[in-house]
This record gives sequence, C-alpha cells and structure tokens, in this order.
Amino acid sequence: MVDEYWGEIKDPVHGYIYITEAEKEIIDSYPFQRLRRIRQLAGSEYVYPGANHTRFEHSLGVMYLAGRVVENRNISRVIGRDEAEMVRIAALLHDVGHGPFSHVFEHVLIKRLNKTHEDMTSWLIRESELRDIISDMGYDVETIAKLAVGKLAGGKIFLNQIISSAVDVDKLDFVVRDTYHTGAEYGFVDVFRLIQTFDVFDGNLAVDLGAISTLEAFIMARMESFKSIYFHRVGRAAQIMLAMALEEADEEIGLTGFKTPEEYLAMDDYVVWSLLKECEKSRAIIGNLERRRMLKCAYEQVFYVRDKTVTNIFSAEEFRNQIRDRIAKRANIDPDKIVIDVPTVPSVPYYHSILMEPMEIPVICRSHDGRKELKRLSEISGIFDVLRGFVNILRVYTDEENRKIVSKAAMDVLGGIPSSAKISF
Repeated sequence: MVDEYWGEIKDPVHGYIYITEAEKEIIDSYPFQRLRRIRQLAGSEYVYPGANHTRFEHSLGVMYLAGRVVENRNISRVIGRDEAEMVRIAALLHDVGHGPFSHVFEHVLIKRLNKTHEDMTSWLIRESELRDIISDMGYDVETIAKLAVGKLAGGKIFLNQIISSAVDVDKLDFVVRDTYHTGAEYGFVDVFRLIQTFDVFDGNLAVDLGAISTLEAFIMARMESFKSIYFHRVGRAAQIMLAMALEEADEEIGLTGFKTPEEYLAMDDYVVWSLLKECEKSRAIIGNLERRRMLKCAYEQVFYVRDKTVTNIFSAEEFRNQIRDRIAKRANIDPDKIVIDVPTVPSVPYYHSILMEPMEIPVICRSHDGRKELKRLSEISGIFDVLRGFVNILRVYTDEENRKIVSKAAMDVLGGIPSSAKISF
C-alpha cells in the first residue's frame, strides 16, 4: 500500500526490507540509531555467543512484518493508505524507549520510577526530535505515540492489535529473530502463513481456522524459546547480576535521574557498562561478569498446581523476600547473597508476552451455513492444556561458595509446597 520506496535494507531474517523516504528519516534519527547500541537479549550472550543482535534490527523487522499485515487483502480493505503507513511507523518505533540492556533496565525503571519501556517509548515520541519528524510527515504525534505501544483508544482497535496482542508483529519477529541468532531453533514457524490468514472480525484482529496448526507451532516455539533462551538459568544469572549492578549504582551515577529525553537517550549498553565498571558499588559485579563468574542456580522447582502459596510466590515480591529470608536463616548466610527468581520479574525478557491468557487469541471459524464466527483458541485447541504450568518456574541463586548449603536450605523451605497435582487455574 506504499506508493514508492526509497531503498532497501538487507536483513538476515526477512531478506530485503524496503523503506520509504519518511521511514529513512526516522531510522536516521538519533533516538532510533541509538537502538544499535541496545542489545535485544542482554545476558543471553553468556550462553549463546551469537545473541548479540540489537533492538535496531528487531525494530526494522517489526516494521516489515507490519507492512506485510496491512498489505493482506483482509486488512487492506478496511484501512486507508495513510493508516497503513502510520502502522508501519508505529511498529518501527515500538521499542525506541528501551533502556540499556533492554528488559534488564526495566527492573530499575519500574522500581525507582514506576515506568516501563512502553512509557518511555511514548514519552520519546512526544518529546524528542521524533516529534518534529513525525509532525513534518503530516501525522498526529499523539496517535503514533499511543499506537506504538498498542494504546490507541477508540476507532479501529485492530490497529493496536497488529503491534500489541497475543499474536502481533513484535512477537512474530522476536521468535524467529532470537532463535536465529541464538541457534536454539525449535521447529519452523511460518510467519507469513499466519499473516496471510489475519482478518478483522467484530473490530478485532483474528486468525483464520485454516492456520490453526501454524498458530500452534508458533505458540510451541514461544514456549520452548522461553525455557531455552529467555529463562535459561545461566542467561538469567547474567541478567540478575546486571540488574543488581544497575540497582547498586543508581544512586551514585543517577541512572534514573534523567529529566529530559536527551539525558535518557544518552544511556546505552556501552555507556552504562563503562559507568558500572567505574562505580564503586557495582564494580565487583561487573568484574565477575567479565570473568564469567556467574551466580549459581542452587534450587529449581516447576509448579503445575496453583494454590494461594504458589500464586503469592509468582505475584508478590514481598512474599518471595520472606522465602529468601527463611532460606538465608536456615543456611546461616546474609539474605543479600540469595536471589529468588521467577518469570514474572521485570528483567525477564518478554515475560509479559509469554505469560499470556490463551483467550486473547481469537480464531475465525465458519458455521454449517458458511457464516463467520469467533472462537477462542482454547476452545478449539488442546495445546494450552499441554502447556499449562510450563512457565511456572522458581529458581534460587547464590554464589558458588554457598551453593550447597543454600541448595539444602531451599529444599527444606520449599520442598513442602505442592508442585505437581491436578492442574487448577
């Protein structure tokens, strides 16, 4: 639906990505070029040496897939040319607000400022040089700021869902891109088959029943990637250590003290790593990372049952701290030497998108008389019954010196919590 492209960018995942002159202007801006210095999976490179790709190429990929969606005949019949280009631009900018080390920085951002990277994305679109670029293109800045994070109110809600939903272009790109760069590939995901079957029904983006097996393969790939990439025990050890370093150094170097977009944009992986090396409070942690002296996983448990205790573990930091203190007391060590890790903490990459509700995936079916009707994926697929509990993982980390005593103490404290029984949600 684009009149004329300015040129192309060769992407290792999607091939040639064609861009317009307006998109090139955004890509060449400082806020977007900064994404070259924000790694997509900070910490995962300690497990997968190839996982050094950045938010820059991911954002290009998301824009490309958004373009493929709006070219889908089911979608193009209900939106205009300007709306199609607006979706591409919003998709391009959807991650521009990520801080250093991506989701790891979110740990400090939420704790100190109660802000997410989505909040920062909207802020930067409204207040940085992006505002004038978008305005000069003739687009409403506020509309792009909201659409980029899937929060555009009223009207065509499905435009939000192209960028932010259970099956959106963000997830479609990161699943194939992250598995490509890590080498941890789990089955083939036919992204374009899914995109071709997207349709709008009752104002919502939905997938046609004909692509059900492709949709199931996509969900399986996400779950496998979660366990093997995003929540890999060594990768998480690195991310936890980075989060600890950021939190320790925040007061001294003012990581969350920024007041302007320029101050926030000045922080990237390279700048902040150098600051953390110089900061007295974080220097030792960074030194350990540079020598791959990682925190060790002393205990792991997967919960397939949900009672009040288990729910509290995964939802309440205060409850996890109580467990940490009990383990520390039993092991006779300082509680600061123990970390309780679960998938719901902010530093876990894509934890929001992994811990989704299956009902959020609408599927278009046809009745006996040929009429379209909407059903939830959970109504027509048994895949979620298989995957329930897959991400309910709890780990206890400590240093090498205390690994054995913490392992025993954690077993004493946590061993009595039911982990496997009839699944009840």
